[in-house]
Amino acid sequence: MKKENKLWQTIKEGIEDTFFIWKEELKRVFQDSGVMIFFFLVPLAYPVLYAFIYNNEVAREAKMVVVDQSDSFLSREFIRRVNATPDVQIVGVCSDMEEAKKMVDEKKAYSILLFPSEFSKDLHTGKQTTVSLYCDMSALLFYKAFLLSATEVSLDLGKEFVARNNPASTEELQQITINPIPYESVTIFNTQNGFASFLVPAILILVIQQTLILGIGMLGGTARERNRFRSLVPINKHYVGTLRIVLGKSLTYIVLYGVVCLWTLAIVPRLFHLPQVGIPGTVLLFILPYLFACIFLSITLSGLMKSRESPMLVFVFSSVILLFISGISWPETAIPEFWRIVGYLFPSTPGIQGFVRISTSGATLNEVTHEYQTLWLQAGVYFITACLVYRKQIIRTRKLVSKQHRLMKQHLQQVRISS
Repeated sequence: MKKENKLWQTIKEGIEDTFFIWKEELKRVFQDSGVMIFFFLVPLAYPVLYAFIYNNEVAREAKMVVVDQSDSFLSREFIRRVNATPDVQIVGVCSDMEEAKKMVDEKKAYSILLFPSEFSKDLHTGKQTTVSLYCDMSALLFYKAFLLSATEVSLDLGKEFVARNNPASTEELQQITINPIPYESVTIFNTQNGFASFLVPAILILVIQQTLILGIGMLGGTARERNRFRSLVPINKHYVGTLRIVLGKSLTYIVLYGVVCLWTLAIVPRLFHLPQVGIPGTVLLFILPYLFACIFLSITLSGLMKSRESPMLVFVFSSVILLFISGISWPETAIPEFWRIVGYLFPSTPGIQGFVRISTSGATLNEVTHEYQTLWLQAGVYFITACLVYRKQIIRTRKLVSKQHRLMKQHLQQVRISS
């Protein structure tokens, strides 16, 4: 009976301490303006800013300059058709490459289309010819517009030229000659072929992880600065259990980021008409382990922070790297093995891959099983590491307090002897 009472008392104290730590952590968050910026201002404003910048989805009327050394009917027809596409605007025809390069250097154009002098002659004699495209790679959306427009015009003009030089007896035979295998490109989950629909959902997920790491890291650095023992654990009777500390702090961040996720993953995509074909319940079930994994990873990393500024120096630069190695902006199969392993150390990699497939392609949990299981595995591993970090801090604080008490006793004994 006594053992049962003692066990019940321990459980009761654990629950009370957990909620005490939760309330204290909430106070620390709302009393720290720097943490408030990372927890609220950045997640609220950054997705809106990013979505607003790329809301046009595609680049239109990208400026191109032409060097037409052929000066023939076929080259002029090619130029006319490229200029007629919605993505490209021909801003000038130059006599040589030097003049065209000067226009690109002055940002009057972002691409050069070069026709060789033998362009028309080669086509009429049945030879293959070349049209060279030079692009300023500082704007990738412009590069896409230039390349697609020039490629489509060259294919269409080539088919017409073949049909004119090799007439067939019937229209059907003519179509077989110029287009033996008809094809049609259908964009299923990004109908506008737009940049925002492709990139912004991934950034929304990454913002959650990075702001948690920066905010919790700043709280950890602040705790060390204010603690005379430079420890994460304050000298308080409520901070005596590892699980109480980790669960109490985690509960704080879950409550706060429940609201942040609602804004970031539900409201922002709706405001900017981004693809949202996933079932809300599926999105919620998928985001839950992602949040746990991010929070426990952030708590683990906060144990390495020695000051408030440390998270910004250590983690801010990693955002672009994590986006690249997540497999969303570069094919995962083309990423070196080392960087793929590094990517899976962070919840953002399976989080981005799974969320994009759910929200833009309508995938179910069964179809993102690998990512879902990976997130739960990461949550479990980082929960253990977070507990180890705070267990070490508790032991260290106890040793320092004990040492200080011994020194005080020795000092008092010396004072008594001398008196």
